[in-house]
Amino acid sequence: MTATSTPTALDIVEGIDLTGKTIVITGASSGLGRESARALATTGARIILAARNSAALVDTEAWIREQVPAAVLSSVHLDLTSLESVAAAAAEISELTPAVHVLMNNAGVMFTPPQRTTEGFEIQFGTNHLGHFELTRLMFPALVAADGARVVVLSSEGHRLSDVDLDDPNWERRDYDKFAAYGASKTANVLHAVELDRRLRDSGVRSYAVHPGVVATSLARYMDEDDFAALAQRGRSKLAFTTPDHGAATQVWAAVSDEVAELGGVYLSDCAVRDAAPYAVDETRALTLWDLSERLCTPSATTLRSSV
Repeated sequence: MTATSTPTALDIVEGIDLTGKTIVITGASSGLGRESARALATTGARIILAARNSAALVDTEAWIREQVPAAVLSSVHLDLTSLESVAAAAAEISELTPAVHVLMNNAGVMFTPPQRTTEGFEIQFGTNHLGHFELTRLMFPALVAADGARVVVLSSEGHRLSDVDLDDPNWERRDYDKFAAYGASKTANVLHAVELDRRLRDSGVRSYAVHPGVVATSLARYMDEDDFAALAQRGRSKLAFTTPDHGAATQVWAAVSDEVAELGGVYLSDCAVRDAAPYAVDETRALTLWDLSERLCTPSATTLRSSV
């Protein structure tokens, strides 16, 4: 599949049989996650839908079954803003399946006003990176057991807005900038994929960071005209929107394509390997962020912090 073909997620999976495999998708109740789940359900794989909105998960299951009657689906409650919920979801997934062949870390928030997670993390860094970091870490045994698993981490071209401040990742000593905070969280997603691949590739697990395009979903619910103007001032003015069925193509391609089977720790866009910002693929920074994330996600480190 070439970068100029603008495929849909359903186009990507045409003719692919994943019967007997298990795929976990976070943020599966809407947008890109929902489209990815529908497409991957056509392959015969078991799809575990994970999201925090239980009612939306029920609707998504029904929507997929209407279009893919033979779909094999399960649902798990997952709130990435709570490490307790992350641990509970990982435990439930381990009860459902001994092996996970694809973990698609799809859920996310964007350009939010100042907020904190249950543990006191800045909401974008906490949700987009730390919640997924901990979920992935807890699922290591299931990923290794798959004997050829893939972890697909949703990043964004927005990673070019900012590197991660490794000395103040949770904006405790700086004035909050929601654009820079989002960019940092998306940079963290790429760095996570880089270090995850280094650690687990010898165990048969490969990881990928994906830019899906600028997709018209509820992810942009916090944006207004002033925000678009502010992005233009930061050099992000060329925003060509696509629809979720097209936007989900690259993450589904990362999950199933033979073209990336021997690759890992790479940044993907338009169903091809692309260049990320140098700081987002720096192996030393990736290791430093991993160590920091482990410390932040340990119980002793997650006492509630004061709000911004």
